[in-house]
Amino acid sequence: MSARRFEIVSSHRNGACKNVNGAISADKQKLAADLKKGDFKDARIEAAKIRKETAALKKDQSDLKKEQTDLNKAYGTTYYAATFVLPRVKRHHVHALYGFCRYADDIVDDLGPAPAEVREKALAGFGDRFFADLDAGDSDDPVLKAVVHTVKAFTIDPGCFRRFLHSMTMDLTVATYETFDDLLEYMDGSAAVIGEMMLPILEPSSAAAAPHARDLGIAFQLTNFLRDVGEDLDRGRVYLPQQDVRRFGATPGERRVSTAWRQLMRHEIARAREYYASADLGIAYLPAASARCIRAARRLYAEILDRIEAADYDVFTRRARVPSWRKALVVAQSIRPGRR
Repeated sequence: MSARRFEIVSSHRNGACKNVNGAISADKQKLAADLKKGDFKDARIEAAKIRKETAALKKDQSDLKKEQTDLNKAYGTTYYAATFVLPRVKRHHVHALYGFCRYADDIVDDLGPAPAEVREKALAGFGDRFFADLDAGDSDDPVLKAVVHTVKAFTIDPGCFRRFLHSMTMDLTVATYETFDDLLEYMDGSAAVIGEMMLPILEPSSAAAAPHARDLGIAFQLTNFLRDVGEDLDRGRVYLPQQDVRRFGATPGERRVSTAWRQLMRHEIARAREYYASADLGIAYLPAASARCIRAARRLYAEILDRIEAADYDVFTRRARVPSWRKALVVAQSIRPGRR
């Protein structure tokens, strides 16, 4: 299910939930009135209606949560697999953050031929609504309702979301980055900040975990950049620092694996692995369940780099993927760490 499809279906579902809630409220008022009058026959009828409506409401709410999970599963399978290691009570909060980020990303990349100014307006509107709903403490939009609840439950800094949306806006006008420092500025909001959002949910024992959480977000993003060079070229973007591209004499636009391309990719992969190494240092600050989740996600994402190397750095004709069986194995090993 696409994020757009999720919006349509779940908005309908959310409207139905609101209608049922209204009906339950009205029936409860009538039940109270019947009991006050001593009309126990009508009171029994109203009580039965309330039980039926409550069951329908619970089903709709359960279906809505499933749709949000399906969105995460469809668009972030590596990420989704690792969340199985988290306790169920925390899992849906991680899905809520991912749903918010995916929704914004779809506005940037999946509005068909819409010009940049239309996308920018839509993204700004999405952000404005989120912050208004955050101030109100609730939302009628199912994606925002979930993330508002998560932000409130774990006291996540709203500034993180401003930085994220700022980087999404950069994607509408910035096609290349001259230096790695320039790319880091973009990744502060597109990647490092995701680590900051996640930390309160993961509940580290020390604030010292923060820089390592940021580095894990950057490692994941750098991995995505290297895996998705071809797709990003299709969108008119190159996330490889131009300084590096010139240094090795590579030409990404040729979509050809050359000696220069291999040298460039080796350099970029080595840099990504440095960020993974820093991220590993932060796992020690996490409680056991959180540590298992992050370790699983880290192993699976880092394996994408291994598969890029195994494909002789060809990211143009194939997409480096970790197969489902491997994801299942890593998750199982994370749940039962004694078995390898």
